[in-house]
Amino acid sequence: VKPFNYWTMAAVPVPGQGPASSPKTRVELHISCAKLKDTDVFSKSDPIVVVYAKQAKNQWTEFARTEWIKNTLNPEFSRAVEMDYRFEEVQTLQFSVYDVDNLTPDLSDDDFLGCIQCSLGEVVSRGTYTKPLSASPGKEGDGKLGTITIRATEIGTEQSMLELWLSGSHLDKKDFLGKSDPFLEFFKQNSDGSFTLVHKTEVVMNTLNPTWKPFRINSQRLCGHDPECTIKVVCYDWDSDGTHDLIGQFTTNFGELTQAHQKHSKLQWDAINPQKQAKKRSYKNSGVIHLNQIKISRVFSFLDYVMGGCGINFTVGVDFTASNGDPKLPSSLHYIDPHKPNEYTL
Repeated sequence: VKPFNYWTMAAVPVPGQGPASSPKTRVELHISCAKLKDTDVFSKSDPIVVVYAKQAKNQWTEFARTEWIKNTLNPEFSRAVEMDYRFEEVQTLQFSVYDVDNLTPDLSDDDFLGCIQCSLGEVVSRGTYTKPLSASPGKEGDGKLGTITIRATEIGTEQSMLELWLSGSHLDKKDFLGKSDPFLEFFKQNSDGSFTLVHKTEVVMNTLNPTWKPFRINSQRLCGHDPECTIKVVCYDWDSDGTHDLIGQFTTNFGELTQAHQKHSKLQWDAINPQKQAKKRSYKNSGVIHLNQIKISRVFSFLDYVMGGCGINFTVGVDFTASNGDPKLPSSLHYIDPHKPNEYTL
């Protein structure tokens, strides 16, 4: 297989790629693992999932990678894998889990934690596909290496791009010798009521009043472009050992965010810790999360441009070769005559 940078998707054909006219739909795969093998001595494993696609002549090519998560045996990856699902073809995939030991993209010096092989059709047909990891490709796992779960969702054609800028105020203090190191996780609610992680902010160190960097996210990924879809936002205090402490959480939806965009208004939500709320009658919140600014712009497809009458200018550049002579002389094919076009423009 061909290794590549951790943070990119490989420019390879979708597995089982057929003619452009074959029926297909775009799908998004969200990946998580549970009870992985711990291969680190003084901490937990630092997992990453690498997706391979089976090509012609039984050749496997690396197709995509999730992000790398430190110190956890139960990772939930926010970076989804997008690919075309072709109804009439068998698209065989392999999901391999590694414990990353360094910053190089080469996997040969990282610990292999297990893998599974399946078809994209199996994943799509079940919606949520869970399987035990195996020590060898193509073999069934016995559960000793943990499990991997892949959730498939269709990417609709109608979508928007959201740019969100959030901050927090008066968050709970979680660190003994400091304040808190807060970050946010965004979850999309699925049709069965469960939630899938779709975005994670950076960590802001040692503060109870963080301001996170603005970020952009597609409405299809955030909520399926459904105005009523519940979006859960959870605020954690980051810990280096991976046991992040819950500060609080709240829910919103795409409709509420859209109204804030249309009215150019700001929003704020109480960050609620359910355990503290259940213990104290006087409990109000564990801080407040503020939406300082939101911008929503429509994502146009290629057909939108065509149907909207978009014009395209086409320019051809010709390589001047010595065999055609000096372009300053009338005998050259490249000579630009002020009174008539040359051979190339004709």
